[in-house]
Amino acid sequence: MKTIAELENFMTKPSSALINDLKNLDGDILILGIGGKMGPTLAKMTKRAIDEAGLNKRIIGVSRFSSGNLRQELEENGIETIAVDLLDDAALDSLPNVKNIIYMAGNKFGTVGNEHFTWAMNAYLPGRLAEKFKNSRIVAFSTGNVYPLTNVLSNECSEDTAVNPVGEYAQSCLGRERVLTYFSHKNKTPMVLFRLNYAIDLRYGVLLEIAKSVNEGQEIDLTMGKVNVIWQGDANEYAVRSLLHTNIPPEILNVTGPETLSIRWLAEEFGKRFNKTVRFSGEESPQALLNNASKAHKLFGYPNVSVQQMMDMIADWLIIGGETHNKPTHFQEREGAF
Repeated sequence: MKTIAELENFMTKPSSALINDLKNLDGDILILGIGGKMGPTLAKMTKRAIDEAGLNKRIIGVSRFSSGNLRQELEENGIETIAVDLLDDAALDSLPNVKNIIYMAGNKFGTVGNEHFTWAMNAYLPGRLAEKFKNSRIVAFSTGNVYPLTNVLSNECSEDTAVNPVGEYAQSCLGRERVLTYFSHKNKTPMVLFRLNYAIDLRYGVLLEIAKSVNEGQEIDLTMGKVNVIWQGDANEYAVRSLLHTNIPPEILNVTGPETLSIRWLAEEFGKRFNKTVRFSGEESPQALLNNASKAHKLFGYPNVSVQQMMDMIADWLIIGGETHNKPTHFQEREGAF
């Protein structure tokens, strides 16, 4: 892949499983927070699947759309858009009542020093949305950050693991889950809590950060010695297909790839691809932020894009000078300060 268009065409190609699931899903789909890193490709993939299935479903994307040309781009792809600030009660109430909600809005980076906004977005807003869409089914994006750091030898963070979030961002995300769970009980609203980490694009993500550091001769910090990742296209597909797996109380679903990956191994593999010597700092901690997604793999199958494919594509992308976003994941963060 050499262009953004080629990348997005690959990332938004729907699988036959997604197409078949959408045939069994009644109603239109409303994506709240479509303007984030994953929302646009999730919407485009879903629209392609709907078209290929010959279905008459609307895809509606909601965001502030405060800058750039994303709104025009989405509409050119057949996705309806609504520009609102979800924290504006009147604007929220004006949204159409749609059967299927994919809730992606939230705040992470910039939490330190602006904690009140993060809590408003991640813990207050969910209650407002849950009341507004009480007659819908909701897939709500959450994060593996609600779990504690876990022993890298056991990777015990399945959906049954007791949560213990570190830092205010992760605490506010648990707040989101608890508030949504309350309204699921109260209003009998079926939901999925979609605990994701980490989605991979060629333009951002854990693998890109490691690859760039290796290619630029920077030291690789080994303290957070293990990580889980999943191709963004696969994570998007899991989210849409999760609409058929909502429950009361909410179904909890960990979402990532099947491997527990060594940061050292990843860096050395990129070193081979770039013909660069890799420099390391620190030592691997016996604990890391990990996510066991075997339940999701049982429901949806293993991801379509493998780790080695992702690494090859990212290395090639950097070699040709492909566009990247300056949006670091801070996956090395162990104290929850984002």
